[in-house]
Parts: sequence; C-alpha cells; structure tokens
Amino acid sequence: MKYEVVTLAKKVVVGKSIRTTNENGQSMKDIGAMWEKFIGEGVYDTIKNKVDGKGIGLYTEYEDDVTAPYTFMCCCEVTETTNSDGLDTKIISEGKYAKFTVKGNMVKAVGEAWCKIWDMDLDRKYDSDFELYHNDSEDMNNQTIDIFISLN
Repeated sequence: MKYEVVTLAKKVVVGKSIRTTNENGQSMKDIGAMWEKFIGEGVYDTIKNKVDGKGIGLYTEYEDDVTAPYTFMCCCEVTETTNSDGLDTKIISEGKYAKFTVKGNMVKAVGEAWCKIWDMDLDRKYDSDFELYHNDSEDMNNQTIDIFISLN
C-alpha cells in the first residue's frame, strides 16, 4: 500500500473519546458506537471553532502497540477550545507521519486500509494516529479519507 511521509504541525481536537482494545473485536463495536453518537446525536454540531468541516477519528494514548488498550476519539480540529463543555480535548502531536489516502466506502475502505497498515513494517511511534474524513461527497461510498500513522 502506497504512502508518503509528511511532517505535521500540532493539532488541537475536541470531541468524544472512549478507551478500547482490538481484542475480541471490541474496538469495532466501540468505534462504531462512538461515530453513531458523534454524528447521530449531534455532538459534531455542538463543537465550536472548527478549523474546517472534516471529521477526525483519533487513536492515541496507546499502552503499547495495536494489541494493547488505547483511546479512540471522534473529533474535529479547532482553533480554540472555548465552549467545549462536556467534550474531551486532546492534542495530535506534531511530527512525522505516514500518510495513506483511500477512496470509497467510509467504513469498508478504512477497515481494509487498516488491515494492510497493520501488516506493514512501519517504524510506528504509537502516539497520535488518525483518520481525516474529507466529507467531500454526499455518497458514503465515494469518500476521501487520509490515514496518518505517527512515525519515529
């Protein structure tokens, strides 16, 4: 799977988070439920000071690697965190990232990409990995999603 190495500035994000694990498919249930709450219950609409209209799925606070617990967060990048009552704030670290771009169904394309990424020999930092949803189409089967993997 092709990628490019990019350097990103720090990003401040606001949203809802959950502690999960990939063990026994738990993360699939938790992440799906978080997106449902984030979009379906209007959390996205309550976030103030969004940088743009893009959604972010952030994987952070890893205990070790993909086999250990981590925090998943549905969020948006913001210019400031005022008026974020009841929401979580986290930092996406500045640094070097492997950037993968996928197109297609938001769930299926991202899931398939992660399976390929897990099989790659990347020098992962396990700090701030995230999916950036461009929301560039009304068609859920024709979306552009960038996946950023933090590198050492």
